[in-house]
Amino acid sequence: MYDEILVPTDGSETSDAAVEHAVYLADRCDSRVHGLFVVDSGPLQSVSGGYPEAVSKIEELGDEAVERVRRAGEERGVETTTSVVPGTVHRTIREYVDDNDVDVVVMGTHGRQGVGRHLLGSVTERVIRTVDVPVVAVTEAGDLAD
Repeated sequence: MYDEILVPTDGSETSDAAVEHAVYLADRCDSRVHGLFVVDSGPLQSVSGGYPEAVSKIEELGDEAVERVRRAGEERGVETTTSVVPGTVHRTIREYVDDNDVDVVVMGTHGRQGVGRHLLGSVTERVIRTVDVPVVAVTEAGDLAD
């Protein structure tokens, strides 16, 4: 059913729960998991002097986040591929889906509601509206059967 599963991660606990779901699904469907961390450096471009150092720190966080995807796949015997790329998060996810023939996106959502969602925006919501594949939104870790 799903051959290519994308799990965008920001390294948060919610993203880690999405990784768990993506790897579980891949194990059941004999699929490959793509771990993706997007370095959204846009807000940092206005910071004078510290931009390269700040981006480097974010890239390090990205490397750690996609390494967790790789390890989770390895533990279940699931093939993984990982990428840390620059861009605007929701646009880069959409482009990755299109460029890699992704069948489903599994991603964490912090579940903000009301004014908080509108003020802060929702990457998951934007992805749902802009990709042409199913999106599984994971809100918290749960026990997955083996």
